[in-house]
Amino acid sequence: MAPPTNHELNAKREQYCVSITPERKYYRCGNTWIKRSLRPAEWQEHNGFMHVPRLNVQRIINEGACLKFLAERTDIPLPKFYACFEDDGAACLITEYVEGVGMNDLDEEQQKIVTQELQEHIETLKTLTSNTWGGPGGLVLPPHRIMRKSDGRPWRMRPREEHSLVFCHNDLSANNVIVDPNSLKIKAIIDWEYSGFFPPEFETSFYTRPGPSVALPGEVDDVETLMGIMEREKL
Repeated sequence: MAPPTNHELNAKREQYCVSITPERKYYRCGNTWIKRSLRPAEWQEHNGFMHVPRLNVQRIINEGACLKFLAERTDIPLPKFYACFEDDGAACLITEYVEGVGMNDLDEEQQKIVTQELQEHIETLKTLTSNTWGGPGGLVLPPHRIMRKSDGRPWRMRPREEHSLVFCHNDLSANNVIVDPNSLKIKAIIDWEYSGFFPPEFETSFYTRPGPSVALPGEVDDVETLMGIMEREKL
């Protein structure tokens, strides 16, 4: 049997499921938000090929660990963490649903105001340091722009002698910053799947322009430089 297409899966979504992507199912029930990785039976056909998500379960488990870690140590605005677990080949993250708009939906002057607060939260992240790579649960999941160039195998990194690694979001695009459209205060920073302790240069300011957390045409692409750092420190 051929794998389903994304259109076919979305056409038969169950109750409370608001969206299915090639890697995730999303549910909203009242003020509760659920993100679940796809099970192998839900992997989809894309341009004639099966799309196999990379480290799909591990990324959600890492996000849950990072949300819990940051909530206990900082005042960074986050979705309230409820639970994160594995079940039948999938990982499920349950959090508060945060009302608001993405920073990317604001006009240029409004975004400048939000950026001032966002930079304060980034500075808070930099105060969290470690000599051990990756998330608080032990998973090393570098930014998507690096992961998509890798062979998909887990990263095992040597600890550093000094606590020179800082906590990075690693996917800090404007659409991952949820804002109150009236007060322009940040209500939550979301999508921490790739976060953890990394060298400071891994945290690129993608929120300063529209688009995903990868270099766009005309921008400097840092992937080879960052991969070189990781290669030198692998076990």
